[in-house]
Amino acid sequence: MNRITLTAGMASLSLLALAVSHNVFASTGQPRSGGALTWGVETEPNTFNPQLNGQSKAELILRVAYESLLARKPDGSYIPWLAQGYSLSDDGKTYTFTLRPDVTFSDGKKLDANAVAENFRHAQDPAYCAGSSLCAIASRIDNVGTPDDHTVTVTLKQVYAPFLSFAASLKLLSPAAWSSPQLKAGGPELAGTGPFILKKYEKGQQAEFVKNPNYNWASANAAHQGPAYLDSVTYRFLPESSVRSGALLSGQVDVIEGISGNDAGEFKDNKDFTYQHALNTGTPYSLFLNVTYGPTQELKVRQALLQGLDVGPILQSIYRGERTRVWGITSPVDPLYDNSLDGKYGNNPTLANQLLDEASWKTRDGEGFRSKDGQRLSIEIIQAQATVRDQRDVLLQALQAQARQRLGVELKIRYVDSGTYTDVRNTGQFGSIANSNTDTDGIDIENHYLPVKGGGAINYSRTAAPEITPWLQGASQTLDTEKRKGFYAQLQEFAIVQQALAIPLYEPEDQIAGAAYVHGLGFRPFKQMPENAYDVWLSDH
Repeated sequence: MNRITLTAGMASLSLLALAVSHNVFASTGQPRSGGALTWGVETEPNTFNPQLNGQSKAELILRVAYESLLARKPDGSYIPWLAQGYSLSDDGKTYTFTLRPDVTFSDGKKLDANAVAENFRHAQDPAYCAGSSLCAIASRIDNVGTPDDHTVTVTLKQVYAPFLSFAASLKLLSPAAWSSPQLKAGGPELAGTGPFILKKYEKGQQAEFVKNPNYNWASANAAHQGPAYLDSVTYRFLPESSVRSGALLSGQVDVIEGISGNDAGEFKDNKDFTYQHALNTGTPYSLFLNVTYGPTQELKVRQALLQGLDVGPILQSIYRGERTRVWGITSPVDPLYDNSLDGKYGNNPTLANQLLDEASWKTRDGEGFRSKDGQRLSIEIIQAQATVRDQRDVLLQALQAQARQRLGVELKIRYVDSGTYTDVRNTGQFGSIANSNTDTDGIDIENHYLPVKGGGAINYSRTAAPEITPWLQGASQTLDTEKRKGFYAQLQEFAIVQQALAIPLYEPEDQIAGAAYVHGLGFRPFKQMPENAYDVWLSDH
């Protein structure tokens, strides 16, 4: 048995080690209990079931009520949370988690081995997880065992390096959840173990959580133990950046996240507020180009878009230097990041127009768009309405204008609701889908590049290129980070430069601004998304 066991003693040491780097330690003064916090957020969860919600931005809200087996340090290593330790078998296929003995769900049910095992078993049920990436990873599980009340074993069909990331971060639901009519939509009946409990949800308006008075099992990277400081936290859904900023400036809310480049200056170096930002992990916001439908089936059309667009100046104009241009398939803060593509393509309209001419898109119609056989070179970009954030609508419009002016290509932007988004994805009848995600450890790469029927839950290019799967398999079957990075580097060169399956645009980041009396705000280690309100406290104001 290859033991990588985390103990309670290590948890204490981890607290000390993280104190220097974790933002929640930046506040001064003695934390105090009490008070209510109102937090203006950009994204309303499409479901309050944390296992089925695919919106990264919604994790800020859901993490106050639902927790996982392990937490992570800034370097990506694992530390205790609901599990006090784990081990991996010598053959790399069986993970054993040793649970804390003192954890209860907010409905009074005990967190024991059977409760945890049921979460893994339901993740394997297509009737439950259909349409989410949950099914794809859980399908690798061969067996879930419970040797005793405090031990859970998960055995895989074969070695799969990213599995620990999935298992350690799966938000756990109370046993009562599986028979609840609220299971898919989420709600107060879906109890978690978190420091807050969902009290009331007003669709389109806000969600209110109240303190869990029995909470006493914070992760090893939290700033304190015991119940949360706040009595309650209310998340108000304010999708417009200017509205969120105005609400904070006028005192209608205490904290906001998701701050535009234009508004960042309102809070930076302003003694009445604090301002923080951090890059996310995962796949950059990218235009994935469909190789099975419409003009983007043609390699030279895809390559022309990749080479002809000049993304940098657009980002500078829209975000005032507050966003990071990217070139590859994962985030610059990810340990698997490879910078070999930085600056290697783009801003070459001469080459792009040559490629389009070679593809016989030579004729121009009355509006200046290229055409062939009487058909305009028109590509429909699908953008889910649920993830229209961070001025992405403005970004897509700027790319649309540039494609017309530089290349004579029509980009048609279509915003769709969740149901339509699912239907369009399933039919494959689209030119491009704009997307990003924050999954780590190569899960994000697999989700985007495995064949659609082979686990590529969000393979929006719909590629089935035979070259890709061996690289993904090679990366997933070794625990050596450098070897994995090498496989992904080969995939990246092929997918971006050679095949133009995607056009990376920028790496999403999160920003937090708060009134000066709000302390303990910060970002989760490693993933660098806004941390929940557990360590937040209020001084006099």
